[in-house]
Amino acid sequence: MLYQLFSRPFIVFIAILSSNLFYSQSNKEFKPIDVFSLEYVSNPKISPNGRKVLYVRNFKDIMTDKNYSNIWIINFDGTNNTPLTTGNQNDFDPTWSNSGDKFTYKSNSDDSVQLYLHVLDQKSNQKLTNLQKSVSSVSWSEDDEYLVFTSFVEKSSSSFIKMPIKPKGAKWNKPAIEINDIKYRSDGRGYLTQGFSQIFILPVEGGTPRQITFLNNNAASPKWLTKNKIIFSGNLHEDSDIEPRNSEIYFVDTISEKIKPLTFRLGPDYSPVISHDKSKIAYLGFDEKYLGYQQNNIYIMSNDGKNIENISENFNRNISNINWSEDGKGLYFQYDDKGMTKLAYISTSGKVNNIVSQLGGMSLGRPYSGGTYSVSKNDRYAYTYGNVYNPSDLAVGYNKSSKRLTSLNKDLFDHKKLGDVEEVWFKSSFDERQIQGWLVKPPNFDPSKKYPLILEIHGGPFSNYGFRFSAEIQLFASKGYMVLYANPRGSTSYGNEFANLIHHNYPNQDYDDLMSGVDHILKRSYIDEENLFVTGGSGGGVLTAWIIGKTDRFKAAVVAKPVINWYSFVLYADNINTYYKYWFPGLPWDNLEHYMKRSPISYVGNVKTPTMLLTGEQDFRTPIAESEQFYAGLKLNKVESMLVRIPGASHGIAARPSNLITKVNAIVAWFDKYRN
Repeated sequence: MLYQLFSRPFIVFIAILSSNLFYSQSNKEFKPIDVFSLEYVSNPKISPNGRKVLYVRNFKDIMTDKNYSNIWIINFDGTNNTPLTTGNQNDFDPTWSNSGDKFTYKSNSDDSVQLYLHVLDQKSNQKLTNLQKSVSSVSWSEDDEYLVFTSFVEKSSSSFIKMPIKPKGAKWNKPAIEINDIKYRSDGRGYLTQGFSQIFILPVEGGTPRQITFLNNNAASPKWLTKNKIIFSGNLHEDSDIEPRNSEIYFVDTISEKIKPLTFRLGPDYSPVISHDKSKIAYLGFDEKYLGYQQNNIYIMSNDGKNIENISENFNRNISNINWSEDGKGLYFQYDDKGMTKLAYISTSGKVNNIVSQLGGMSLGRPYSGGTYSVSKNDRYAYTYGNVYNPSDLAVGYNKSSKRLTSLNKDLFDHKKLGDVEEVWFKSSFDERQIQGWLVKPPNFDPSKKYPLILEIHGGPFSNYGFRFSAEIQLFASKGYMVLYANPRGSTSYGNEFANLIHHNYPNQDYDDLMSGVDHILKRSYIDEENLFVTGGSGGGVLTAWIIGKTDRFKAAVVAKPVINWYSFVLYADNINTYYKYWFPGLPWDNLEHYMKRSPISYVGNVKTPTMLLTGEQDFRTPIAESEQFYAGLKLNKVESMLVRIPGASHGIAARPSNLITKVNAIVAWFDKYRN
């Protein structure tokens, strides 16, 4: 009977399995549809005693075209890897209690993002909040009896525009939306509701969150200093709308709700962390100099705000994610260095020692930085491990000895061949500076053949590419293209001076850096100099549009989510209180020549290169009007061109899996059209 029930499905299963085996053996290239199979680790949180690690396992669903995440737990030695939450939902940001027997996490399993509690020995999940807005920056009190967090509170205001009484049954338009804030919309969020993130306290055993701040700006990173005192960062200055970076460290008394500042200088002070003995506070920041790029330093002070000291002033890299060591004699931190993200330790006297050099990026599309780590009270650590051949996995370590615990994409990459990645260095034709890049070769590369070359340019512009996995670049390589990506001047991870070579000077000589990279690669016999292509997104879109206004050496170009006209951009993008004072010498009407000299629209009359423009319709960072201006100029000049609009997409155009595929396939189709 059992045989009769299962014999036919079993035969079908064998047939499917055989066909799948044949498919995998005959077709090993990484394909766009494989994007849905990619997984990666984020939010690794090691327990206070260092024995267990919570981590977020991120995956995609081909049927809903969405990204999901669940929380897993694993022992420090790699045993007992177990899911704690399951399902097509987003569970994220696990935060251990001080005792290590429970943790909080956020989840949208009940429609909105709320805070949940998981008790390990009971294997139970309890919903703690039912707020209208999501919860951020959760921290436990020392006795594990209370939680502190931030949540958005809408600002109530009366309507300025007075309307007559609507007749009963009348169907009028929705009321007008009144805007008087300088920042009124944000990429990925759209037009903003008026209000601010406030601090709340919640008993772990249950109850109603109590709001303890009523600020006219956002509070961030609250931490328990004592039973009745919480420190946080925020910009509570009266001119915060004009000086948005001028944040300070404060403490608030949970009983009186009185607030006192602990820092007082012009410039950002934020991300406070408290030493284990509660005697000192470390935080990040810098003195405001209104440069396009400014690097964080680590400051430490007594818990009353006195004895402030900069312990990293001689370290020429940007610092993030600081955590105290067990003995209080130093801090762990991460930083980017020449396209690598590293975990390091700095003593309170300023001595730096590197620990780990491959914190993997978590941007599956392009090879940006973005890894992270956490550290236990006994100085064990967990981190996202990754390189050019795998998205971030989980690894752990102690001192400089580390171990990889997961291989989430082994099932995919065991039968998919990726392109080899080679690090290259070359000199800029402008000033002989050394520029770093990476060359990606097609799978089954044959040096006796000729290959077309794609120059792929990163955005930012103050960011960096590196030795990190990139689905987009590997997909280009799988289609038979060589791909060069580089870090021209303006890129981070090379120090303050290198990044600020483009201060009030972008784009300009970064063009020379990129062309020098192309010339360097053209010396290789297997590069087809008649088939050169260029693309980039955001800041890379700016440079792509700039390049084709300066040269016609490329057969085709794809300009993704660019800035074309700096004058319109600084008045229309989502951070209008920022760009004009950091990227330019002043307001556009006072510096018209400077703005237009740096704008690709000024050189659209020179363009002969067939050009595709590609932008999300809901992009408020580099609004689609920028692309439309350039498209109009190209059409009026009779240049072969196409405008591709991605419905519903913001600046993170490839956030949904199908949008990443759309982007890659659009670029490849455009280049294939003009490829010999």
